[in-house]
Amino acid sequence: MQTIVRKSIGIDIAKATFTAGLATSYSNATIITSEVVPFQNSKTGFNQLLKWVGKSKASLGELVFVMEATGIYYEPLAYHLSKLHLQVAVLLPNKVKHYAKSLNVKSKTDVIDARTIAQMGAERSLKLWQPPSPILKQLRELTRLYTDLNAFTNRLQAIQAGNEPLAFIVHSTESVIKKLDSEIKKWVKQIEKLIQSESWLQQKVEKLMTIKGVGLITVAIVVAETQGFKLINNAKQLASYAGYDVVETQSGSSIKKRSRISKKGNSRIRAALHFPALVASRHNQNFKGGVSKDQSEQSL
Repeated sequence: MQTIVRKSIGIDIAKATFTAGLATSYSNATIITSEVVPFQNSKTGFNQLLKWVGKSKASLGELVFVMEATGIYYEPLAYHLSKLHLQVAVLLPNKVKHYAKSLNVKSKTDVIDARTIAQMGAERSLKLWQPPSPILKQLRELTRLYTDLNAFTNRLQAIQAGNEPLAFIVHSTESVIKKLDSEIKKWVKQIEKLIQSESWLQQKVEKLMTIKGVGLITVAIVVAETQGFKLINNAKQLASYAGYDVVETQSGSSIKKRSRISKKGNSRIRAALHFPALVASRHNQNFKGGVSKDQSEQSL
């Protein structure tokens, strides 16, 4: 009789819904997957998920709930399960992609993705997820508000720079921009204060700021969005997580299209690193020639 090695709930999650499937691995290296069930991405859906798991006769204590780090959509469920002291694993999307490729899975649907994630969790011993520290959670909230305010200010300035804008528009946007600039300065001070409140965080930020072209806000955004690099083990993973990994389209031995970045990742990190990357390409010998004029002008 074959014994059970590991049980996993694979979850493919989106903004409003998620799908979940159960996979069980056995001592003879076989893996059996169950049906995949849809749920609402809400507390009601979370409770329904746990009831569904209970009906499958799987013990919650022996299960690992596996999901991708897709934007912020996975967080409410991950926090909910963690508070119940259940095992949670959060994977970078590129890891799931590579695993699916190893299985020769070519189609991509919610059902297929949930099964693939469940199978990965049943087959492998995954690193368990821990909620980010309260200070990193606060840092992310502050940096996100800062970037949103800054982006809105830039849009207003673009309106002012338009061809012969109406006088009342110029006057109105000037007062709004002035107010926003004042608020942005306040948020920068709050970010600085928060970083200085923890020595380990301040040391991490100061170390990263030694990189040419990288400033406080850029570092704060990257640290916050990666949970202090908890999700990241190396530079390649960071590039993929931010959507800076290079994609090539080939036909035979010739490349039909120029290389491009995938843009399938955390857009906030990508935006924060855009100008520092250009500085590195111009001043660092290791990067010179790696970014063409066309590439540098790609939209984020």
